Amino acid sequence: MKNILIAFAIIIANFTIEAQVKTPQASPKATIIQTVGLTQVEINYSRPSARGRAVFGNLIPFGKVWRTGANENTTISFSDDVVIDGKTLKKGKYSLFTVPKIESWDIIFYSTTDNWGNPEEWNEANVVLRTTVKEETLPKPVETFTVGISGLDNNFAYLEMYWESSYVALKFEVPTQKTATASIEKALGGPTAGDYFSAAQFLLQSNGDAAKALVYVNKALEMNQEKPFYYYRLKSLIQAKLGDKKGAIETAKISLAAAEKAKNPDYVKMNKESITEWSKN
Repeated sequence: MKNILIAFAIIIANFTIEAQVKTPQASPKATIIQTVGLTQVEINYSRPSARGRAVFGNLIPFGKVWRTGANENTTISFSDDVVIDGKTLKKGKYSLFTVPKIESWDIIFYSTTDNWGNPEEWNEANVVLRTTVKEETLPKPVETFTVGISGLDNNFAYLEMYWESSYVALKFEVPTQKTATASIEKALGGPTAGDYFSAAQFLLQSNGDAAKALVYVNKALEMNQEKPFYYYRLKSLIQAKLGDKKGAIETAKISLAAAEKAKNPDYVKMNKESITEWSKN
């Protein structure tokens, strides 16, 4: 009897697992990823539909903070600092809240993004940026709440929201000129000390051209005024691989002294062990 009951319980458990019902979400999730100039913008939100209901002034009360969608927070992230209404919004991820009114909407970028709907306790200290945009009337009602990015330009775009007969658009400016100029100057300026160091490290670790790796690490040391101990450590390993044990020991001693000054026990230990090993031959 006991075995029968256990078998029955297993069957019921398996049926329960397999019988999980899948149904469409009332407010489906949507993700928008858009590049504006050189800035990546991502929006995640849920899309409620009117379904015969009056929306603004009824389902969504005027003058009240709205989650700007359904379910969990609607979020927006920027890969660069952007400018909105003359104010800088730092790169990062924000919750997007709004306060719909008859002729305008307040648009709020909020620092916490893990709320379900509105925060249980609204904290003005978490309001990173707030601005107001004019509300316009659409010629034809929109059934499902929609967020989009439009009016694309290299230097700006518009964050759009529309539902029922209401439409609002918020202009945001992106630092394309600054980012592109910095990229051009870096490219025309040639490789950095870090680039040479990384190239030398790759060649050593991949059993590549050790002689070329030595040229690269020397160039890195030449360009970096601080002369980091790990640069000298890499050079000593390359010298040892090339068979220059005497040079490797001298370089390792420089790395050792710099590591001791920086209070880095790992590099102190590695350099001491290498000096001992290379001194045997």
